[in-house]
Amino acid sequence: MNANESPTPARRRFGRAPLLAAATAAVLAATSLASMPAASAATFNLEGWGTQCGGTSGGGSTSPVTVTTASALISNMQASGARVIRVSGTIAISGMQKVAANKTIIGVGSNAAITGGGLNVASVSNVIIRNINFRDWSDDAINVQYSTRVWIDHNNFSNGNDGAVDIKRSSDCATVSWNRVFNHDKSFLLGHSDDNASEDVGRLRVSYHHNWFDGSNQRHPRVRFGNPVHVYNNYYNGNGGYGVASTCNAGVLVEGNYFENVDDPYHRGEGSSPDGNLVARNNQLVSSGSGETGGSVAGIPYSYTLDAASSVKSIVTGGAGTGRI
Repeated sequence: MNANESPTPARRRFGRAPLLAAATAAVLAATSLASMPAASAATFNLEGWGTQCGGTSGGGSTSPVTVTTASALISNMQASGARVIRVSGTIAISGMQKVAANKTIIGVGSNAAITGGGLNVASVSNVIIRNINFRDWSDDAINVQYSTRVWIDHNNFSNGNDGAVDIKRSSDCATVSWNRVFNHDKSFLLGHSDDNASEDVGRLRVSYHHNWFDGSNQRHPRVRFGNPVHVYNNYYNGNGGYGVASTCNAGVLVEGNYFENVDDPYHRGEGSSPDGNLVARNNQLVSSGSGETGGSVAGIPYSYTLDAASSVKSIVTGGAGTGRI
């Protein structure tokens, strides 16, 4: 089914059988990383593009190691082989620190933080980053390039210098879910340059779902080339610049989101970048603009559950960010 065909009823799982997502959820549960508070509507199962290309399991069922210092965090992130790394307390790092393949980096409780620098997921695959408060980074909080099978989930991002999560340079099959962005300008960039079509066309396929864009300004996300990019069940509130931008012939499905006090919820083109394709359906617009659509988007290849847009505000504010796992 093409994304611009008739909408599917909300709160229904559809698409391909979610075997990879179920398998990944089982791995996380086995390592005690997927317990869900009974009062929360959040899901801790992997969904979206991160289930594709072989699925994303990070460090899998390896015994976790807890780190409290920058040196311990960096040495474990950069070690070979699978690792589950539990971040305890606040760890200050500098610059962009490399993350090796087959890693799960997960915060302990609600106060785990990485400050000052960021994580560089470059030329690797199978990485999970969850439950971390990223603050005051000097470049990007998380940079993903030349990498596949990445899941960025249940983090907080605030007061950084540049992008919160930048995904670029031929990266593919990633899910960005249940994060909260606040007190920050540039949120989620997908595709870094209008001139990078040779690497990016046919890739940059990412799902953004159940994120809380809490007064953040722009790039929620800003998309180049990726098709289909799936932006669903996110809560946008008071975003001064814009919500979603589709550029450079990208194909973006904006589905089942809740926009509140957002003058420019979604549009085609941005800055000097040419228009992309954007299909919007089943969104809730409250004291917001009408948005701009056009073109068509490739079909979504995976199974997912769509919450009714009218319920997204309460679901996302009750489940996004740190301290939920």
